[in-house]
Amino acid sequence: MSTRQLKLNLFVYPGGHHEAAWRHPESHPDRVLDISFYQDLARSAEAAKLDAVFFADGPSLADNIRYASRFRLEPFTWLSAIAVATERIGLIGTASTTYLEPYNAARLFASLDHLSKGRAGWNIVTTGAPDAAYNFGLDAHPVHAERYDRAREFVDVVTDLWDSWEDDALVADRASGVFADADRIHRIDHVGRHFRVRGPLNTPRTAQGRPVYVQAGSSEDGRSFAATYAEAIFTAHQTIESAQEFYTDIKRRAAELGRKPEHVLVLPGISPFIGSTETEARALQDEFNELTQPAYSIDLLRRLLGVDLTGHDLDGPFPRGLIELQGDRVNSSRSQLVVDIVEREAPTIRQLLHRLAGARGHWTVAGTPEQIADRITEWFTQGAADGFNVMPPWLPGGLDAFVEHVLPILRARGLFRHDYTGTTLREHYGLTRPDSSFSTTHVDTPVPRERHPA
Repeated sequence: MSTRQLKLNLFVYPGGHHEAAWRHPESHPDRVLDISFYQDLARSAEAAKLDAVFFADGPSLADNIRYASRFRLEPFTWLSAIAVATERIGLIGTASTTYLEPYNAARLFASLDHLSKGRAGWNIVTTGAPDAAYNFGLDAHPVHAERYDRAREFVDVVTDLWDSWEDDALVADRASGVFADADRIHRIDHVGRHFRVRGPLNTPRTAQGRPVYVQAGSSEDGRSFAATYAEAIFTAHQTIESAQEFYTDIKRRAAELGRKPEHVLVLPGISPFIGSTETEARALQDEFNELTQPAYSIDLLRRLLGVDLTGHDLDGPFPRGLIELQGDRVNSSRSQLVVDIVEREAPTIRQLLHRLAGARGHWTVAGTPEQIADRITEWFTQGAADGFNVMPPWLPGGLDAFVEHVLPILRARGLFRHDYTGTTLREHYGLTRPDSSFSTTHVDTPVPRERHPA
């Protein structure tokens, strides 16, 4: 059996990742607000021994809610309900460094990590939706560079708060009457550009030491941030060449910062349509694409590229000359991904809309179980991925097909586990448990920085 194993997450999106999934007869739009639906999905993923379930979030309502299931459930409430319905699978939730405060975020994730006995992961985002600003009393969304500057300080503060209790600070010694060793609980006294936080956290250190740091974003700022902090990176690529470039670059940057490259996992998204033959799989994909609403897809392109194609012939060539990325779009890896598709494939407008309908720019592939397994194996063995975020086009059927037909092939090749060997998300991912930065030893911690002693 291969010593290097795939890391596989279930990326849960209401109804599924295809934009028209909710319209398909095998989907269950009546259950997208029913927690038992998500508990059932998580149990299925756990039975398949997947590493984690991942739940995305955003602090504003998408402006295309008319045509797609784009609402958001608050992830900590959602993941807490998943935690009590499962035992081993990891629980990754999104929290914004732009629209939260570090102390609140540290408490929320520490509580989830305790509740789940060490299965929590933090998907660190800076939030790309401009409308979010108006929900938090701001006149405008902070620019890209400013959001990342705040994010770096935010993660530093959260890290110090999680470390503010040393591992042996909680004593609970009945004989002596000492509940906690106060000398091992530390104020962090952080004073920075964006935050002033005294600490310590009012929650002891968790089973993992710290929840796993996850990040999504492939811009220059995103890559720099990921190499410094991330332990798992969620990314979108359409070709193996693009994925290999990103993989090599991230591993190099991490090594230059003194980190172990194998402790920075690169996990692209894959949204598979699976059939008994390739023709059947492509017909299934076409079936979903025919359910799309062009107005929805055109609006998505407008937000990604700043180009309004209303009134254009959908079966005419995509007008590449209209694209001129400006503002935050210049730094948006997703916007650049769409431009790359246009330049590489010269699609019609409709063809591009269908490409994006599958998973919002993530890799969508149609084929037999063997073909899907071959593509996963190729990316995994050829320096493009350490694993994948599995993004079923619809739920639960898309997950069931992957678990029942693709996973057995990967297991037969020695590329995926038959059972869990650990209990925490760090153990599933093969990551070390970091020491508290206030103790005398350190294991693969983020880049050292100046401390503010009490």
